[in-house]
Amino acid sequence: MSILEDKSYDFSIRIVKCSQYLQKDKKEFILSKQLIRSGTAIGALVAEGKYAQSKADFINKLSISLKEANETKYWLRLLMDCNYLKENIAISLLDDIESLIKILASSIKTAKENNK
Repeated sequence: MSILEDKSYDFSIRIVKCSQYLQKDKKEFILSKQLIRSGTAIGALVAEGKYAQSKADFINKLSISLKEANETKYWLRLLMDCNYLKENIAISLLDDIESLIKILASSIKTAKENNK
């Protein structure tokens, strides 16, 4: 597996656990569902991209994954600022999502350059 696959899968696990915490301990159901949808979609799209039908399809999957990563960043910031997540936990998750965003952006750029 690639670094991107590993990191996005590990991040998905953290997001699922975070969502479970939000629902069980904070009784927060709406934002946690948004978070789990976008946060787990990142890795799912990376996995889809692995068997893309073409280079363009691969770039498309990673581009959508990048959009999901940016959305996840939004939900994490909102949950932190609304005091649903402790700052240290939110910052740790935000650090992870920033890392994924950088890897995705770099992978998309490389794929586009190699597609010329």
